[in-house]
Amino acid sequence: MYWTSSSGRIELQITKSIANQCSHQGECDNDVNECLQIPSIKRQFDKLSNEIMALELREYGAWDENELKDIQANKQRILWIASGDIVDGNS
Repeated sequence: MYWTSSSGRIELQITKSIANQCSHQGECDNDVNECLQIPSIKRQFDKLSNEIMALELREYGAWDENELKDIQANKQRILWIASGDIVDGNS
């Protein structure tokens, strides 16, 4: 499935299966981290700069500037958000 951020700065291809694995009730961190290692997902995130991810995440207002400096955490946040949108049918 194709997902794009609300600003259009980030575009990802994520299967429905991966989206379901990364967005569900309860703790999702381990599942998101596991999916970030899938080659097709990893390649997409390797192309994204932290500046773009932080800029996108800043719009949510949920993380402060120090938190947005963490590249790995930003990857996790973006994949989790994208997966949630796909699962909820908002992609």
